[in-house]
Amino acid sequence: MASMIRATTMTARAVSRSSLSLRPTQLPLLLRGFADSKALAQSPQDGQYSAGYDKHRKEVTPKLAGVSGEFEFAHKQPKAGDDIGHDVQGPGHGKHSKRTLASLSMDGKVCVVTGAARGLGNMMARTFVESGADAIVLIDLKQADAEAAAKDLTDWFVEHGDAQPGEIKAIGLGCDVSSEASVKATFAKIKEEFGRVDACVTAAGIVENFVAHEYPTDKIRKLLDINIMGTWFCALEAAKLMPEGGSITMIGSMSGSVVNVPQPQTPYNFSKAAVRHMARSLAVEWATQNIRVNCISPGYTLTNLTKVILDANTKLRDEWLHRIPMGRMADPSDLKGAVILLGSDASKYITGAEITIDGGYTCL
Repeated sequence: MASMIRATTMTARAVSRSSLSLRPTQLPLLLRGFADSKALAQSPQDGQYSAGYDKHRKEVTPKLAGVSGEFEFAHKQPKAGDDIGHDVQGPGHGKHSKRTLASLSMDGKVCVVTGAARGLGNMMARTFVESGADAIVLIDLKQADAEAAAKDLTDWFVEHGDAQPGEIKAIGLGCDVSSEASVKATFAKIKEEFGRVDACVTAAGIVENFVAHEYPTDKIRKLLDINIMGTWFCALEAAKLMPEGGSITMIGSMSGSVVNVPQPQTPYNFSKAAVRHMARSLAVEWATQNIRVNCISPGYTLTNLTKVILDANTKLRDEWLHRIPMGRMADPSDLKGAVILLGSDASKYITGAEITIDGGYTCL
């Protein structure tokens, strides 16, 4: 046996030495299958590449792949009284008269949405109610805003004949998601009010745009505290209220997997990359507890906040549109199906998944 091992070792060394001693003149033989084997085998420093390649060795300033400081802006505030929560409620809402997959219903479930006073978070909270939920918690930074959004939600469904007075129990809670203590206190109130959570969507988040060397550190820390740690704190507390299992849907972004151009937003991008991997990691950790954790990653979406930005810069709008294969930005309602799929029992075997809703942007 020992002699066999020595022989094998010697053979391996011999092969290794012979490979390393391969002479340059032997390389064309190994590249015989390529039409230009001789040119490929020659060293670049020899200057013997075909002159035909030179016409393609050009350097340009990329028109579609560069970042420009022209598109810097701090976090914008949406315009009052111009909320997408109502814009997406039109034809198609209300009780269905056709056969529908029962597992897509949110009937009987307690749903929680952060960042729900306005924008996508508000639309998602309304979508849960539209799909049958009668217990909904809207969380936002300011208590007054959250309470107003909760009242507006219930009033709207009653006024449009989709619910009876008192049928929907919606509460608004103020919470700073970047504060662990604040999140713990908020979910303690949810436990006191409803006893459990069945579906939680972490939609609270901010974005700002500065070139890297000009990005104020305090603004970066604030963004990371909200986008990453806020998602983390809410997921942990929601999971504690899911003794029988449940669904946590984290709102990421296509920016977590690609680099948006032309606007500079590196901290936002890596904050969303953290969120999408957080979802995968917790999905594995909590799988045996039947707590599903998934991620929705929207592309450019025409929200109130986006409108404020694009109203001031139509050039940026055009830059975005020409990079989207479907040729338009998403309407908020384009996210509704994914929110219900991941929050409902229809996705009971889906965990650690990411649904990218970007009109094909990340395909390029």
